[in-house]
Amino acid sequence: MLELAGIIILGIIAQWMAWRLKLPAILPLILIGLLVGPIATLYTEDGSKLIEPIWNGTKGLFPGDGLYYFVSLAISIILFEGGLTLKRAEIANVGPVITKLITLGTIVTFFGAGVAAHYIFDLSWQISFLFSALIIVTGPTVIAPILRNIPLKKDVSTVLKWEGILIDPIGALVAVLVFEFISVGEGQAFTKTALIEFGKILLFGTTFGFTFAHALAFAIKRNFIPHYLLNVVSLSVVLLVFVESDLFAHESGLLAVVVMGMVLGNMNLPNLKELLYFKESLSVLLISILFILLAANINIRDMELVYNWNSAILFAVIVFIIRPLGVFISTQGSNLKFNEKLFIGWVGPRGIVAAGIASLFGSKLLIKGEPGAEYITPLVFMIVLGTVLLNATTARFFAKVVGVFLKQSDGILIIGASKISRLIGNYLKKNNRHVVLIDNNQTNVDKAKKIGLEALVADIYSDALTDNIELNDVGYLIALTGNTDINTFALNKFEKQFGENGAFRLASTEEINHPENLPANGLFSPTYDFIKFTETSEKYPSIHEADIKDKAHYDALMETASQDMDIVPIFTKSPDGNIDIMPLNYKDFNPNGDGYKLVYLGKVFELEEQVS
Repeated sequence: MLELAGIIILGIIAQWMAWRLKLPAILPLILIGLLVGPIATLYTEDGSKLIEPIWNGTKGLFPGDGLYYFVSLAISIILFEGGLTLKRAEIANVGPVITKLITLGTIVTFFGAGVAAHYIFDLSWQISFLFSALIIVTGPTVIAPILRNIPLKKDVSTVLKWEGILIDPIGALVAVLVFEFISVGEGQAFTKTALIEFGKILLFGTTFGFTFAHALAFAIKRNFIPHYLLNVVSLSVVLLVFVESDLFAHESGLLAVVVMGMVLGNMNLPNLKELLYFKESLSVLLISILFILLAANINIRDMELVYNWNSAILFAVIVFIIRPLGVFISTQGSNLKFNEKLFIGWVGPRGIVAAGIASLFGSKLLIKGEPGAEYITPLVFMIVLGTVLLNATTARFFAKVVGVFLKQSDGILIIGASKISRLIGNYLKKNNRHVVLIDNNQTNVDKAKKIGLEALVADIYSDALTDNIELNDVGYLIALTGNTDINTFALNKFEKQFGENGAFRLASTEEINHPENLPANGLFSPTYDFIKFTETSEKYPSIHEADIKDKAHYDALMETASQDMDIVPIFTKSPDGNIDIMPLNYKDFNPNGDGYKLVYLGKVFELEEQVS
């Protein structure tokens, strides 16, 4: 009981440390597991581990094959959750670079690392290619913490983010298929019988996954499952699919749950987001327990297998040759610059799926007596720890060296995707500014996307936005909803992260009626609230520019605008194209030279006539 409670407590502490230090959680989890596992034999009085996963006399948590079963079930849930995130529409829209990275890049890693492992460690081709399949995946859980605090050009962060998300289930699927191809033949994987067994695994794995996914979706849509039981019923179905598929075709369970997750993830289910959040929370707990257990289960002799120059050579080949080669082949002909390709090639930490499946497959193959199987777990753990440590400590510095580090974040995050926000966002985009609109109204978001704007369905009261890597270049925050409380909350919560260069909100009706209460960070106009903005945008849904000749001309423009309720100044534009938000105290602006423009919403001709 003490050991089990200790694992959970240590796991959550490791997760908190990772969040606090902005590191991938897998790093402290594995390090803690090693400290209480194999390394503990060096400092305990009787030379035993503080946590012994396998039953050993009076010590240990799992008797017999208990650890093997727990790891299998935990990995099945983690892979199912990964499958839920893989959507056909996203693959179609991420662009040729990411598509090539998860296809050509995967092939380069698979064959390159397999050949390297075979010749450097003299492993069999089967074991070598299983190792290479396991290290294909990077994964969002290791990429996100590394990139979250590195301001990068949107294209670079987008490529790394989507590669990690999409390659997770794809890499897991490749690893499962390679392992199953090896295991069915027990050393004779190319016999006719082995091919038949492999075919059975593919048949039953895909069939069970596809069938149960549709059955669960049918039950959810017809409300056969009460809302409060939805998550636990889904969990039980995942475990049922894994176990049942394994009974019909040994080792087909992991394939079945990945397929089931992918099928469900691409269905229009009303509660899919809620199901995904539950699986994510469960995955965090399972990962916390799992990787301390797996690291603790490693023995000193396993670590000694990779404590040599061969491991250093293999690591260097994978990190400094194979990864960059895969990236440069995949990005050939793209708009990415050489330094951007270089940075993407540098950042390739291996993650949770690689380490978890490696331990599972390694133990299975050891039981079967597969030659070289003892290398799988320690080699993969070495790659995981090495790449995470390398990227976590050098990514920021390397970004500055190669010149992809953004010195100034000039992206703009607009809270609210109403017509006003869409008009303003469209103008900013046409002037080469990275603009992101967020709203909890799907209709507003769809309308924004329809005109080519980047928009997200998001709840500002959740922490999801803080984890969005693609917002790393955002330095301006504009709250444009019709609810003053939401606008104020958004600024209070996100100003430090997204408003380093400026955070603004619309003034409320009450503040406009009492000018002495106008906020210091007020937006656009001291006489316009959301309702008046909406009325103007309905009558004149367009944004115009007026030349500013000098300070006197600017004051005249603003005076005319203050008297005409169909004209709302929103920005000033400098000769070099830089756009500044119009403050409430517009008189502070002083155009210095020719070429300045006043950007405004509303009608155009009367303004030009009166100030000409």
